[in-house]
Amino acid sequence: MTHNALQSLLLKRFILATGTYALALLLLWLAILSGHYQGPVRSAVIGTVLVMLSQSVLFAVFFSGRNQRFSDPSLTEVQVLLGLGWQTWLMAHLDSARGAFLVFYLLILLFGLFHLPRRAFVRCAVLVFISFAGLNLWEGYHLELADPTLAALQVCVLFIVLVWLTLYASYVQTSRNRMRKRRFALQAHQDTLRGMMRQLEDLAATDELTGLFNRRHFIRLASRELHSMEEGAVHGLALIDLDHFKRINDRHGHAAGDQVLQAFAAVATACLREDDVLARYGGEEFVLLLPDCDPERLTSCCERLRIAFTEVELIGLHVQDLSLSAGMTLLEPGDPLDDALQRADQALYRAKRGGRNRCAAAWENVDA
Repeated sequence: MTHNALQSLLLKRFILATGTYALALLLLWLAILSGHYQGPVRSAVIGTVLVMLSQSVLFAVFFSGRNQRFSDPSLTEVQVLLGLGWQTWLMAHLDSARGAFLVFYLLILLFGLFHLPRRAFVRCAVLVFISFAGLNLWEGYHLELADPTLAALQVCVLFIVLVWLTLYASYVQTSRNRMRKRRFALQAHQDTLRGMMRQLEDLAATDELTGLFNRRHFIRLASRELHSMEEGAVHGLALIDLDHFKRINDRHGHAAGDQVLQAFAAVATACLREDDVLARYGGEEFVLLLPDCDPERLTSCCERLRIAFTEVELIGLHVQDLSLSAGMTLLEPGDPLDDALQRADQALYRAKRGGRNRCAAAWENVDA
């Protein structure tokens, strides 16, 4: 969940708590009108104003985002303790209607059921019992209880309900922690699976020896590029073959041939742009796609690559006269990829036939 979404959720939760305060104040004034409020009306007015003021301060804290500075951005325990304080003040000014208002103690505790840590919830439950029992004991000591038997019954009922609610809160917290651990474990498994899927995709798309794209993935990328070409755009395509590669394998072994292939891949990667696509087409043959290209740039790129490869020095291996031949062609919108590869292959054949270590263009053959 994003920071803004979490803050919005906390604000909505606070507004819900404020609605509960509004309901309690409404019932307070109903108690006053029905004659069950023992204190002066002025104290009720002051209490109402202070409740509204406290909620306004909390609203300002949440609306400004200052609640994020606390270890618990929801300020659940603060709100619960504040609610218990106002509820106890209200209970102290009620007579026989006191039992009817006991339910607000439970509503306040339910507000923290899913968010308070276990010890914090137990502290609040103990505070509720001490507040209500202490209030009745104080009035009993001063002989102000209208019905001591009813007060004792209410204290016992509250005690039983608080014990049950505390046990239920402990069960809820244990279940939430268990679900959280399972969710984290599931998330870890999903991340592992995503990583494995990426590795499988990389393995399916790349050539193990050179680290370049393989033929299948190149065909897929090139086809996508052709379908997305805009009118008037031109791409460059080149087939590249390493000269006398079979002779290198025969004289120096296949390990030397692998090293030559890896050296070409490293040199070519260094010479190309990020958007250029180079793939191993098969054996010692490679294919190159240059998006948004013209004949001059394609020729320049292939020549630069050819010259760079001739200057390669292999570590621990004495292979002389490394060279490559390239056949180049251009791709236009609507041009079939197979036809373009065929033109590039024919140009590569002419480069080989012309003495190798050179680049030949399909459009030169057309002009001829």
